[in-house]
Amino acid sequence: MADVKIKSMTESGLLAAITVITALIGVYVPVLGTIAILLWPLPILVLEVRHGIKWALLSILAAGIIMSILIEPMAAVRMVIGFAPPAIALGYGFRNGLPAAKNLMLSLVSAIFSMLLAMAMLFYITDINPFDMQLDMLKETIAATLSAYEAMGMSQEQITETQQQFDTVFKMVSLLMPLVIICSGIVTTWINFVIGTKVLRRLGYETASLPDFDEWRLPRIIIYLFVLSLVGLYWGSTRQIAPLYQAALNVNILATFAGLIQGIAIMSSVLRHRVSRWVFWLIAAFVFLNGFMAQIVAFVGLFDMIFDYRRRFAKKR
Repeated sequence: MADVKIKSMTESGLLAAITVITALIGVYVPVLGTIAILLWPLPILVLEVRHGIKWALLSILAAGIIMSILIEPMAAVRMVIGFAPPAIALGYGFRNGLPAAKNLMLSLVSAIFSMLLAMAMLFYITDINPFDMQLDMLKETIAATLSAYEAMGMSQEQITETQQQFDTVFKMVSLLMPLVIICSGIVTTWINFVIGTKVLRRLGYETASLPDFDEWRLPRIIIYLFVLSLVGLYWGSTRQIAPLYQAALNVNILATFAGLIQGIAIMSSVLRHRVSRWVFWLIAAFVFLNGFMAQIVAFVGLFDMIFDYRRRFAKKR
């Protein structure tokens, strides 16, 4: 029993040190820092799977204290609040053998909630709106870009046209900030799920896998959300209800993207034994980059959530 406790303490200290080093890289290394921030939860979930949630929480506490000393207290607290909960959720799912889809959904919900909590804490303590801060940074980037264009000799008409394009992009980004948070949660959850699965299997643990991409079927509720978003867009625009329009726009884009993923899964099922996989992924990349084709495939995927084309075709065969 003492040996087990010593082993748990040793691994907790080692993984806490890795967590602190990852945070330092995330703060001070420009390009590699983004990757380090995304992988910050990985040591925590590994520790939770191996030794339980108690040691994971102690490791988070120790890492948070050291990060507060080495970096800055507010940044350390934001990182812990923003990224520790999804790591705990993923570790819980792996440790208890939850199905892969359920584990991903649990971690995604916790990731979105923790990001919102970190933003609310920042706003409460500093009275700075994180959304406004990001938009101000985007404004500064646009202004610097226009100044560079002017210095390179671009005509005033071209600069005015470019500024109008930037203004359109800025308005769209300001409307889609909630979607940015959701996408950040999806990316963080997915990366840590994939890499965590590989690490745990290398350590000898059995982990649940997602079904083959051909068999992916997203929840049917997405098609209903898509329809409701169309109603919200109409009401929001015709009746000048800005919050309703913004919410409906975010839901519409998210549902369309989900339909695109399911549509490409249908393509994968149809083309699996007809073309090689690298040819299929070239076709999928073309669909992603072509707006018209992406819209068609997205609609196919959305309707597949109701009609399930693959099952119908399998019955006919």
